[in-house]
Amino acid sequence: MGDRQRAGSGPGRREFVALGLGAFAVAAWPLTRGRRRRLVRRRLPLMGTVAEVGVVHTDPAWAWSAAGAALDALSACEARLTRFRDDSDVGRVNASAAGAAVEVGPWTADVLRTGLRIAHESGGRFDPCLGQAVRAWDVAHRTTPLTEAERLDLAGRHPFQALTLESTAEGGRILRRTPDVVLDLGGIGKGYGVDRAVDALRAWGVQDGLVNVGGDLYALGFSPDGDPWVVGVRAPDDPERMLAELPLSEGAVATSGDYQQGFDHEGRRYAHILDPATGAPVRSSFHTVTVGAPTCVEADAWATAVFGLDPARAEALLRRASPTLRLVHVA
Repeated sequence: MGDRQRAGSGPGRREFVALGLGAFAVAAWPLTRGRRRRLVRRRLPLMGTVAEVGVVHTDPAWAWSAAGAALDALSACEARLTRFRDDSDVGRVNASAAGAAVEVGPWTADVLRTGLRIAHESGGRFDPCLGQAVRAWDVAHRTTPLTEAERLDLAGRHPFQALTLESTAEGGRILRRTPDVVLDLGGIGKGYGVDRAVDALRAWGVQDGLVNVGGDLYALGFSPDGDPWVVGVRAPDDPERMLAELPLSEGAVATSGDYQQGFDHEGRRYAHILDPATGAPVRSSFHTVTVGAPTCVEADAWATAVFGLDPARAEALLRRASPTLRLVHVA
């Protein structure tokens, strides 16, 4: 929690404070400035990683409680969106028969609505319905790739096109028109959870703070010294080395990379980010991509969508989708 790191290369030798797990660290601030404003941090294992919430305030006890409310929001989000629980909204949808409508809560409907929009805007490079392919590859446990026949059976599918989402007073109604539509919100759920945690902080009256969930980060307001937060992007092969420094205030960044989950086989990396066109993990000459956006749900999904593209194509796709999206760093 209190570990400090020096940037080993790049813009300078700024000192950084570790932010749990994931791609980011935050720049330390001079101890002689803003001494009454403290950053109080809480951590909790959530969403397959470690979630960390930091609140800047003069009252540490109040900040601790506010951070707890944000972690509660993250926990509630995970309970609704995980595919690993039969009683979650996602679990109930995936267990339903094709053609049967399932009522879901407002958070599930909201994140899926955003996911379907980005699926269309990205030409299917992001797809929240790739659960069948994700299960088939299971990169966390496999040591060899699928056979060519198995891969071809998955290639060229865009299952998001066969999902119907209707808004209701209680949230939404989801219908899988074909059985190969299997929800997997792994490429967007953490970002959505970060945004809900930020909402919880704002409801408490928090003006300055951070929420980081395994490489999906939102910076609220300013650091303890009153300046914008400076977020360091860690090198995938050396977490003590910072590849870039990002001034950030009231905005989000998210990183996707092939170093997070996957396996190596015969000189090739098979990571968890799948290419719907090929039915296989994305092949990329880069290991990590960081995207900035007004919300973390957008940064998360778009970092998934542009992973594997060369920087020029990635920037063009982001610009076409929205002027508020930006390619922050590729390595």
